[in-house]
Amino acid sequence: MSEPAHALSWASSSWWQPRVLVPVAAALAFLGLAAFIASDRSFAFDTRLIMLFRDPANPAMPIGPAWFQEAVRDMTALGSFVGLFFMATTATLALWLCGFRHLAIGLVVSLLAALLASNGLKIAIGRERPDVVTHAALTFTASFPSGHAFLSAVTLLSIAGFVGLASRREDIKRLCIVLAWVMIVLIGLSRIYLGVHWPTDVIGGWCLGIAWSSIAIAWLGRKMAASDPA
Repeated sequence: MSEPAHALSWASSSWWQPRVLVPVAAALAFLGLAAFIASDRSFAFDTRLIMLFRDPANPAMPIGPAWFQEAVRDMTALGSFVGLFFMATTATLALWLCGFRHLAIGLVVSLLAALLASNGLKIAIGRERPDVVTHAALTFTASFPSGHAFLSAVTLLSIAGFVGLASRREDIKRLCIVLAWVMIVLIGLSRIYLGVHWPTDVIGGWCLGIAWSSIAIAWLGRKMAASDPA
């Protein structure tokens, strides 16, 4: 009787750990946002936040000097398909060449599935892009969730997690996660600054990316790591 009780106590307590609570909360937040937006409702603060990044005298222009605007465009390019493709390819080849071939395959599978999910959700929800300001970058798909926010979160957090599993060193994992989050936040903010996404598009993308990468690391990553040589 003591062993089952102990196991039940451990399972119960594990639900309250941040590594479980955070992705669960992120997934619920995404579902709530998606349901709200799919019902054609809107958030008043979306417009207010976008306008914070605009010149009050000329809302068509983002705030800041020309060099800053160009820097933001460079940052948003890191979250594009091309930018993330090269990051993912580098990480995949590094894992493969270091002998972690199952982890490399798992990373590719997770990222390709995320790409399909991103496009599918955009088509299914069909939210229009912001129309309150002039877009400072080209757009080709629907607005929710932000593909840059979602895919950058999935790609960079998955790379950090898979590299952490391969290295088996917490310090390397923490460093990768910190660097990943710096880029994720900057990429997401750049989409709002450029006027091509509502803030809730970015928040939704971040939430889904956290949930997706957490599941990919905890389930697929650990399963693949167990198949690679120690």
